[in-house]
Amino acid sequence: MKLLIVEDDRLLAESVQDMVSEWYEVRMAHNGEDGLFMAEQNVDDIILLDVMMPGLNGYEVVEAIRKKGIMTPVLMLTAKDGISDKVKGFETGADDYLVKPFHRDELLVRLQSLVRRSNNQIKINTLTFEDLLLDLTNKQASINGEQIQLNGRQFDVLEFLVKNQGTIVTKEQLFDRVWGFDSETSQTVVEVYVSHVRKKLKPFGYDENFRTFRGLGYMLNKGAPHV
Repeated sequence: MKLLIVEDDRLLAESVQDMVSEWYEVRMAHNGEDGLFMAEQNVDDIILLDVMMPGLNGYEVVEAIRKKGIMTPVLMLTAKDGISDKVKGFETGADDYLVKPFHRDELLVRLQSLVRRSNNQIKINTLTFEDLLLDLTNKQASINGEQIQLNGRQFDVLEFLVKNQGTIVTKEQLFDRVWGFDSETSQTVVEVYVSHVRKKLKPFGYDENFRTFRGLGYMLNKGAPHV
């Protein structure tokens, strides 16, 4: 599970990382602008977001990502425990609220609760792109009932592109989602795997749906003629 911590107090952020590192792969931002940029990459399973930060505050960050359709669960951290503050957090799109100081066990329970809630909401075990169907449970892809032979990482690459269809996905986003933030593998592997997926879809005419934006990334786009 990937956790993004957005907290301007570096000592607290590192302390939280120590608390959760057994269960979560953590990356951090220490201001609202960096937090928003990283959250918009849409590669995290959960976001731990401080309210009071320099620049953009937590309310503004969560509101911005929700407007972009990013529904990653957000647990807000704050020193304020007033009802109006909590209401504002929920109104802007937060899923839960934790008041500082907090105990490690409460943090873990709240994170686990958000993960379970998210899993229950995302019981959609299939994704579609035109006639392409992805079975997320069995990691199988098919077009009009005909199976496409993909290995695990090839399926993961295609899944992320389908989830973000119509949007440019950067090489960094794909690498972080499929190989992990701390992978020692070169990012050039992304180009190799995208090429492999394209070739697997070519007999069906779906290779034409892959668009490459040099220096930016890839997009899975509708409208290409299919066989």
